[in-house]
Amino acid sequence: QVQLVESGGGLVQAGGSLRLSCAASGSILSINRMGWYRQAPGKQRELVATITSTGSTSYADSVKGRFTISRDNAEATVYLQMNSLKPEDTAVYYCNADEIVTRYWGTKYDRWGQGTQVTVSS
Repeated sequence: QVQLVESGGGLVQAGGSLRLSCAASGSILSINRMGWYRQAPGKQRELVATITSTGSTSYADSVKGRFTISRDNAEATVYLQMNSLKPEDTAVYYCNADEIVTRYWGTKYDRWGQGTQVTVSS
């Protein structure tokens, strides 16, 4: 049914940039909210950024001014441009989609991708 697949993680030096992508599939007609979360070792999963279908965004204070979330509604894809990366940004980054209207399976809620590792070296 509905699947989210992330890509774009990797190893980067402090100060560098990475761009994460998350593509949703499953006969999707629309998605209300999409977002990125992250979980560092030994820590709880935390919100990084979200974006609604109308383009309204929100960010964690720790990434404001460095990260930019965007989406392509036609492609059901959300992006996270990460600049000026810091070692403390190291984590597994998860894509989330909520209130997903599908063609055949009704509306689905709170779906997660499998995660992509981002490692920032000092």
